[in-house]
Amino acid sequence: MQPSKNHTPANTQAFREWVNSRHGLSLSNYEQLRQWSVDHLEDFWQAVWDCFGVHSPTAHARVLQASGMPGARWFEGAQLNYTAHLHQHAAAADAAGVPALLFRNERMQREGHTERWTWAELLRQAGALAATLSDHGVGRGDRVAAYLPNIPQAVVGLLACASLGAVWSLCAPDMGVGTVRDRFAQIGPKVLIACDGAVYGGKVMDRRLVVAELLQSLPTVALWLQVEVMQAAGGQADDLALEPQAWPGRCVAWAEAVAHGRPLKPQDLPFDHPLWILYSSGTTGLPKPIVHGHGGVMLEMLKLHALHLNLHPSTEQQERLLWYCSSGWVMWNLSVSALLLGTTVCIYDGHPSYPQPDTLWRLADEMGLTFMGAGAAYYSACLKAGVHPAGKLALSSLRSLGSTGSPLSPQAYAWGLEAVDPGIWWCVICGGTDLASAFLGGTPELPTVLGQMQSRCLGADVQAWDEAGRALHDEVGELVVVQPMPSMPLYFWGDEDQRRYRDSYFDTYPGVWRQGDWLRITPSGGTVVYGRSDATLNRHGHRLGTSELYRVVEDLPEVVDSLVVDLEYLGRPAWMPLFVMLRPGLTLDDALRTRLVQRIRQDLSPRFLPDEIVQVQDIPRTLTGKKQELPVKKLMLGRLLHEVVNPDACANPEAFAWYAQYAQRRLAADAPAQAG
Repeated sequence: MQPSKNHTPANTQAFREWVNSRHGLSLSNYEQLRQWSVDHLEDFWQAVWDCFGVHSPTAHARVLQASGMPGARWFEGAQLNYTAHLHQHAAAADAAGVPALLFRNERMQREGHTERWTWAELLRQAGALAATLSDHGVGRGDRVAAYLPNIPQAVVGLLACASLGAVWSLCAPDMGVGTVRDRFAQIGPKVLIACDGAVYGGKVMDRRLVVAELLQSLPTVALWLQVEVMQAAGGQADDLALEPQAWPGRCVAWAEAVAHGRPLKPQDLPFDHPLWILYSSGTTGLPKPIVHGHGGVMLEMLKLHALHLNLHPSTEQQERLLWYCSSGWVMWNLSVSALLLGTTVCIYDGHPSYPQPDTLWRLADEMGLTFMGAGAAYYSACLKAGVHPAGKLALSSLRSLGSTGSPLSPQAYAWGLEAVDPGIWWCVICGGTDLASAFLGGTPELPTVLGQMQSRCLGADVQAWDEAGRALHDEVGELVVVQPMPSMPLYFWGDEDQRRYRDSYFDTYPGVWRQGDWLRITPSGGTVVYGRSDATLNRHGHRLGTSELYRVVEDLPEVVDSLVVDLEYLGRPAWMPLFVMLRPGLTLDDALRTRLVQRIRQDLSPRFLPDEIVQVQDIPRTLTGKKQELPVKKLMLGRLLHEVVNPDACANPEAFAWYAQYAQRRLAADAPAQAG
């Protein structure tokens, strides 16, 4: 591969030289640095702390105490604040005319207008909002829930809450009231920051009635901050009274909440003080409210952005990052956290391919992006649509493309090199909501192999294990992390005995984190992820527990039972069939299919619409009544029936015969297309 016209040196090389000088070492390549980082875990994370200027008014006794998982304790005695770290960059950036945020929505994209936020204005609004929250009794440990799209107000909300030690939690407005309520009701928020709606793909999503329902169903909310989005985004809605009847709390308009001039004063907090709550779902029960801490997130984000995304402070060179995502995806948290490094963060609230398939590429050109990220599915869609940015756009600043959410096919890699820039650096990463970071990624100093991520990340002791807990080499196994990482969850909210936390990650291999992905580590150190090894739905990086979909589908009186599997194939489109068992005498017709789709779209999210809805006579279950999703998924991926099903553990083993036949028919139908 030829170097790109935008090629810059790898930050991992400079960091390696810094480590060599500091520790008297002679590490000569990335793999030696990576091995040192996991062999000397405390030295590595202390190096990250020192290299990126993390400050604490009090000293920590040591980097890592009680290193078992779960229960590892990092930097005990240190005090810091996620928001406070931004002050390191604000004055110099404003003096140099470097913005903190650049924002567009669909209307602004049509008009060619960009909203520019200085660091001073971003921190001023965060300080004003923090003062408003404090005036209403919000303090350390209080939860602030937000129902907002990907707009600057969400960034302000996060920074304000973090400065006070309040705990931030965000859901996107494409999520239905039941889905949002299942999340927020678990954490008992004191404040709800909510939009009136959103505009996506030219369509208005009026969310005022949803907000009214949320307020009625969240009795802990005492303050509601109204954020008007629809009109600013170019949408119009019918007149509707926003104030829900019989709601006893206080309502304040966003403009009023940020009108004050009181300075931002971030509080010094313990390293493990809760920062935000994200949600990831298993296959049963409610979504898991995952709590991450200030210090762990800061260190992981500084490491990830500088050493694996190869970003820089924008005062050193022009650096503009946009990772296209919704506000309900962990990638929103990741992209916003580039502010910790002093990087300009660019935000787009809209459909990436509306009104034209190359809309996001035009935005990249007009905003002068240096790094553009998106879910793997977006690049595959560009490939299929014949999008060829290099033929129409200069993209003179763009040097890196980021991808995550699902495996990026070799064809998509090749498309980027041909259609964007033959020297573009593909920064493909794999992590998770659970970790709020990545454990697989790369660096520009390593070669790019189509279909592979370049390496395991620094400080991430990642291995592929078989069922017996043996490490595999160049074979597919379970992705595990055998040493703690600072951004691993502190706990799940409300999980007092940590049983749910342990069951989620440590039940298969006690003391070892199991992520739930299939992984192969190549002889050269590259990595390939083949999709989920459990039954969690993963639609382009947005995860959802199957139980949430079942609650929506099985609420229809015609549906007796259902089962869904999310099939991820390397190099092939993902496929999510929904199997429904209907009341006796009923047949799945177009009308019922339409009702099912509408219900999922309205009550859950359009992201989780099935690719096919199929009527079945029975749903396979275990002797204890659990749906057998994983065996069905393995059948769909080509495994044989006797390899995946233990009849003695099944309540109705005969049910699998139909699924095996269905899988064979689908695999046979796919074979000619793959051969072609």
